[in-house]
Parts: sequence; structure tokens; C-alpha cells
Amino acid sequence: MHKIVALWAVPRSTSTAFEWMMRQRGDLDCLHEPFGEAWYQGEEPLWQRFQPGDKTTPGLTLESVWQDIQARAAHGPVFLKDFPHYINHMWTPEFLSHFTHAFLIRDPAKTITSMHDKWPDFHEGEVGFPEQRALFDLLWALNGSPPPVIDSDDLLENPEAMTAAFCNAVGIPFIPEALSWAPGGDPSAHSWWDGGSFHGNLAKSTGLTRQERRYVELAECAPRVQQVYRRMQPHYQRLHAHRLTA
Repeated sequence: MHKIVALWAVPRSTSTAFEWMMRQRGDLDCLHEPFGEAWYQGEEPLWQRFQPGDKTTPGLTLESVWQDIQARAAHGPVFLKDFPHYINHMWTPEFLSHFTHAFLIRDPAKTITSMHDKWPDFHEGEVGFPEQRALFDLLWALNGSPPPVIDSDDLLENPEAMTAAFCNAVGIPFIPEALSWAPGGDPSAHSWWDGGSFHGNLAKSTGLTRQERRYVELAECAPRVQQVYRRMQPHYQRLHAHRLTA
């Protein structure tokens, strides 16, 4: 089996932009949240807000997704971006040993406000920070060293250096040309959720370019956003303390 690089992120963490950059390389079979499709839209959905009549896909399960990933890896290297909370019940040492793991984190003030804007009724179980931290800690315990972590703010502030650091950490070549692309691409073609409506800005972009770090004023946010933020912040800080630097 070839290398399977897994980038474990949380929703609204600029992870699809990172995935889009990885697709430009041309040397990896890139997958967009394959476990998430089964978690949300498989034949037995696990998401907390599922209602009878919501979309389901007969034959699509977490197990069938894993079989497909292994089949792809039999032919060449694979990169997947996904969220740990979709598969926390699958975290056996044997299962985890198949991946080269890395993590993408983002300030929960930014991810949670963005989720609230898109899904005002989001469930706290969809936020993902506790499971991201739990997987990070488990992999550290299993392997004796922390897996690599990149922070979205660091990535956007210094895309080339942080991408190079990521590639070095997971053992793949750094391809600087992948950081830029022609506008008008269609990230939604790879998205199973809502036709990819979250990716409109990415479709108009021309690459991972330097952006000034911005901050969110939580005092202006809804009380529920502030409450969820307070619970998620310690998990983010745990990984942030071990992030890669340029």
C-alpha cells in the first residue's frame, strides 16, 4: 500500500483551500472528506441533526469508504482531508497505522462564528475540537512523538514556508507551483455537501497567498457562540502549543 496522508481538521478551518492546493500537485489522489460523506449522507447517518427524509446513500458506509481508500492506495499515494469526529469509534492502533497523520487547526473564534453563520442550528458535536485533540493525544501516545500540526493563521500568513514545513513533516516533496492556480476552478465538483456552496470564494481565488492575520471580537457574537468557544478553546490551545513554525 502506498502512503495515505491524512490531514485531520475541523470545519471552517481553511482546510478545503489546503486540499485544493494539494490537488494542484498532480502526484496524489486527493479525497474531500470521504468519511464525512458517510457520516452525513450514508445509509446510516450519524450526525446529530439528522431528520427522517434527509438525504441518504444506500451502500455508503464508513466501512465502504475505508475499503475505497485502501483500494486507491494500492495504486498510488493518497491525500485526504477529513474531520476526526466522523470516525472516533474507529481509532484502533491497527487502523491508525495505515495513515501518515497531520493536523490543521484554527482559532475556534473563527471556526465557530463561521459555522454559526452557515448553520445557526449547528450541534456542538459537529464542531470537532474535542475529537481533534483526542486523536492528537492518542497518536502521540501510540508513536512516542506528537504528529505535525499547522495553524491556519500561520499558513495564511506565510503560505510557502508553512506548506514546505508540512511537506517535510509528512515526507512528500514540496512543490511551490501548487500554491497558485488559475481562477475559475470548481472545488464544488469534489464536494458532496450542498453542492459545495461553502467554496464560492475558493473558486474565485488564484492561490494560497499571504493574508494579514485577523481577529474576531467575541463580545459582539451570540451568547451561544461565546459559550461553545469557551469549551473549545482549551482543545485548540493543546495543539497550538505543538504547531510547526516557519
